[in-house]
Amino acid sequence: MNVFARIAAPVAALVAAGLTATACAPSTSDNEAKKDDKSGTLRVWLFQEVDNDPKKKVVDQAVADFRGKHKDVDVDVTYIPINTRAEKIKAAFNDPKSAPDLIEYGNTDTAGYVQDGGLADISEEFASWPQSKDTDATAKESVTVKGKTYGSPLFVGVRALYYRTDVFKDLGLKPPTTQEELVNTAEKIRAEREDLYGLAVGGAYTYGAMPFLWANGGELATEKDGAYRSTIDSEQSQAGIKAYTALFGDQNCPANKCAEMGGNDTVEAFASGKAGMAIAGNFNHPAIEASKVKGKYAVVPLPGKKAGEIAPAFAGGNNIGLLKSSSHRTLGLDLMQSLTSKKTQGALFDAMGFLPTYTDVRKEAAAREPFAEPFVKTLDVAKFVPASPGWAAIDAGLVLPTMFQQIVSGRKDVDAAADEARKKMDAAFTEAG
Repeated sequence: MNVFARIAAPVAALVAAGLTATACAPSTSDNEAKKDDKSGTLRVWLFQEVDNDPKKKVVDQAVADFRGKHKDVDVDVTYIPINTRAEKIKAAFNDPKSAPDLIEYGNTDTAGYVQDGGLADISEEFASWPQSKDTDATAKESVTVKGKTYGSPLFVGVRALYYRTDVFKDLGLKPPTTQEELVNTAEKIRAEREDLYGLAVGGAYTYGAMPFLWANGGELATEKDGAYRSTIDSEQSQAGIKAYTALFGDQNCPANKCAEMGGNDTVEAFASGKAGMAIAGNFNHPAIEASKVKGKYAVVPLPGKKAGEIAPAFAGGNNIGLLKSSSHRTLGLDLMQSLTSKKTQGALFDAMGFLPTYTDVRKEAAAREPFAEPFVKTLDVAKFVPASPGWAAIDAGLVLPTMFQQIVSGRKDVDAAADEARKKMDAAFTEAG
């Protein structure tokens, strides 16, 4: 989903229930529209941001551009709360009369919403849009399920390595260029500055751990004929798990403090001056810039195993989708093009810092705002989660955090914890179908 700290409280009970709540929403009846009206009012649901005015101004301009070509069509935009989006959107899937035509949705929700029967297949139209050819591959993957396209990417977010320039200068350190150097640098900071975590890590920070998994050649799962099987217990994946969990300890980030930390906690540790380094997103930049470390930090891509390599990071973000129940398919797709156009995405970057999904617009953004460059470079090697409805249950069920915490606490070794996680993941994939 969107990586802007919009995750609702995890449902730990899913773990105990064997992750059988994957498709807990009521099944959607046949709600496909029977007509394609060329007039009337288009209804749009977008996510309400903490500071929504900058986003609203950009959206208003995109709507104005659309209405310039469709003067007799009205557009009603509603901003919905992030924390209740799932219930509201899935209810709309089952009640076409109250449903909007277009919705903004987190990119990890694509597969689940397709399974629920809520999103329309727009493969043919998306492929014909001139600008779509410049959409990066990972963004395209985030709107694709079993080879079909179910939306248009709106923006993307990714994580990189924030580090304290003042601490590095005082200790004579340079930004790490390999995973080994990252570990050594973290341990040097901790050894010299016991008041600091070297690299802030969290046992509940799934998306902070994934780069270590991927940098070591591991994968979350593999897909064959539309079915996913977990590979979290492969040799390569276990190497990545070991690399991440080795960072928990007195030499860097004490397990008794860091095992329960999530992504927001690690960012807060850095922003409050309690860590020499942290893995954080472009979307965390405004908060860090407003913190006590303002002017005392820089950002580089998280290094991979070898010098010159960038550790792949999860590409989160949001998309715009057309509901199957929309009776304004043609108009809805025209408005979708305007809302997700290069012009709109460039404006969203300027207003909100949201990274564009078009490779050319993103490069232009990085040229205007140097802080974006490390994130843009990381997006060139970014990865996505399995396009299965089962991923939502795996994520909400804390499967990977549980695995990390079992290892960090010493309750299980890497092999046993990874094997247990694999079984839970496969159960979720199977349940999701």
